[in-house]
Amino acid sequence: MSLTALAINCSLKASGDKEKSSTDKIIADLLSALEPYGVKGEVIRALDHDIKPGVLSDMGKGDEWPKLRAKIVAADIFILGLPIWLGQPSSVAKRVMERMDAFLEETDDKGRMPAAGKVALVAIVGNEDGAHHCHAECFQALNDVGFTIPANGGVYWVGEAMGDVNYVDIPETPEAVSSMLEMAASNAAHLASLLKGKPYIGVDE
Repeated sequence: MSLTALAINCSLKASGDKEKSSTDKIIADLLSALEPYGVKGEVIRALDHDIKPGVLSDMGKGDEWPKLRAKIVAADIFILGLPIWLGQPSSVAKRVMERMDAFLEETDDKGRMPAAGKVALVAIVGNEDGAHHCHAECFQALNDVGFTIPANGGVYWVGEAMGDVNYVDIPETPEAVSSMLEMAASNAAHLASLLKGKPYIGVDE
């Protein structure tokens, strides 16, 4: 069974920035770990698009969220990639999650939100503590809007606090991170296959 993954990079850097994105690298590593399971992935840099603030699926003229939303709900696996800033998920990641708040009111006749049956992973990088806190915030939000979180669905790398070495700078992925990526990929692909073959049944309303 073929599967697809859509990753949104919530870096504070646009793709044209001269400085490389560590978030981009951890997303790429996660997508590579998903490849052996037949998962085809696509990455979108959030800052390359005009995502208006708000909690609706379409905030009107100039809003590019609707086309991104369509890609999210079409994929079997959604990957939210983000850096830690001030101990929190990046502001860009928060905007992406806020826009998915609309899912709460967009249920079908069985009460299922658009993300029902979709698996979510969260990939985090940073030069400070806070990965577990950021995972908790993101997973709660993604669960609230209908995504299913697999076991070990959070991957991260954090460098020395206030250091200047980023994930994108290290010559080799640490074994602990590699193992984390492989387990997340395995569990996500397994769960996504199960849900694609037998979707949630919902409830009669």
